[in-house]
Amino acid sequence: MKRVKFCLVGAGRAGMLNARNFEFNIAESEVVAVADLNLEAARKAAEELNANDYYNSLDEALIKSDFDAVCIGEPTFVHCESVVKAAEAGKHIYSEKPLSISLKEADKMEKAIKKNKVKFQINFMRRFDNNFLRAKKLIEDGAIGIPILIKSVGRGPGLPPEWYVDINKSNGLLAEVNSHDFDSIRWLIGSNFKQVYALADNFKLPQYKEKYPDFYDTAAVILKFENGVLGMVDGCCPATYGYDVRVEILGTEGMLQIGSKQAYSVLVWNKDKNLISEGNQSWRTLFKDAYEEGARHFINCILTDSEPKVGIIDGKKALEIVIAANKSIKIGKPIDL
Repeated sequence: MKRVKFCLVGAGRAGMLNARNFEFNIAESEVVAVADLNLEAARKAAEELNANDYYNSLDEALIKSDFDAVCIGEPTFVHCESVVKAAEAGKHIYSEKPLSISLKEADKMEKAIKKNKVKFQINFMRRFDNNFLRAKKLIEDGAIGIPILIKSVGRGPGLPPEWYVDINKSNGLLAEVNSHDFDSIRWLIGSNFKQVYALADNFKLPQYKEKYPDFYDTAAVILKFENGVLGMVDGCCPATYGYDVRVEILGTEGMLQIGSKQAYSVLVWNKDKNLISEGNQSWRTLFKDAYEEGARHFINCILTDSEPKVGIIDGKKALEIVIAANKSIKIGKPIDL
């Protein structure tokens, strides 16, 4: 049986989650090498993943190791460089979101992917989540009539590394956290974005205000789609209380909700009249199955020479709305796409 061999590029949280799926949960794939700027992190990751080789750069891995695909878990500001190098070496690419920092970078990535005829999948895992898939089908079947308003909440519990705070390196909260929201609502509604108006501020992390005056930890975004549907995205990180993902779609004949504040279905109602449940604390647990299904889909695309359901165009559409929303925040006006 053919096994797709991977090199993990970037051994952080997201990279390791994806790599564990490729190594341990999917019979048709394995991780054979790890590349990370921190050589000790690469060594530890390689040891856990049963990979023989580890390096401190993708360049070295491409020269010294034999593999079919890369799994990119690096910071956003180096995605373009790694994707282009991998594509030019003929390697298939499974990449964490966001796609890149700029649309110019995204165009460069798309050109390299198409020229070298490699598979590319961006890890918008909600597309593979059973609840989101069911909601998509219900909408298409007319369960709530014609959609007229969609609202998405995306809040993360803790702040990622300091590079994330620098908008020039990350595009901020709306990219690093809410890319998922922008992609999923565009997919659910089945239409591209037409207009965006966004407001944002730094309410929770005053220590960053002097060094990073453009940083924001909370944002409210109003959207209009090309098909006339209205939209809203509510983002915050760090939300501190937990990992909060919910979507509500209002239609002409009803309403549909995806997601819950509760991590589990168990709810305690005690003698003190208190309702007690446990909230979601991590994307790694809430979307565990979706991450695995997305990885499995990518392997199948390689083995059957088919195109991934969520690719470079989807990554570019999410990036486009993030850039427009950030511009709206800066100038205080709506932006037409």
